[in-house]
Amino acid sequence: MNTTKSPEARRSARQRLLDAADELFYEGSIHTVGIDRVIERAGVAKASLYDTFGSKEALIQAYLLARHEARKLRIADRLATYAGPRERLLGVFDIMREAASDPRFRGCPFSRAAAEAAPSAGIREACDTARSWLRDLFTSLAREAGAADPEALAGQLMLLYDGASVSAHMEGNASAAAAARATAERLIELALAPR
Repeated sequence: MNTTKSPEARRSARQRLLDAADELFYEGSIHTVGIDRVIERAGVAKASLYDTFGSKEALIQAYLLARHEARKLRIADRLATYAGPRERLLGVFDIMREAASDPRFRGCPFSRAAAEAAPSAGIREACDTARSWLRDLFTSLAREAGAADPEALAGQLMLLYDGASVSAHMEGNASAAAAARATAERLIELALAPR
């Protein structure tokens, strides 16, 4: 008798629930996707969900935090290949262009969740954590590049990033990230110009 477990069976119930939530919540939405669909996709019992997360809201929060960690790693890995802070600032838009070119791109999961969520502390906190990290990244890179006002430049780049994400999602406009990058390049030039 073969007692070797399949790779699917070896993944923990927690990981299977997170994988299912990631796929379904991003493809659909946190409100329209019910717990029963997540449980069915994960191949676990309902009790596993409640034993592991306690509630749908906690599962959503865990899904968002896992997305945030994955995005941080993806961006950090890619930005490590760029020569300097100015190039890395623009590289964030290159990374977005690649993501927006994927036919499964549905926009920013954090802005979507924040728009859908009731004022829930956990979900809002996960969304705020992701946004703060991105703003801090822009601010840090702007400071390293020598911007006179790194916070102002970071705010402008966040607006471009958000706009490109919404345009790519709502209009299916994958070139929005390239347009945002071109605008970002001009803003960076102005921010770094000698006074």
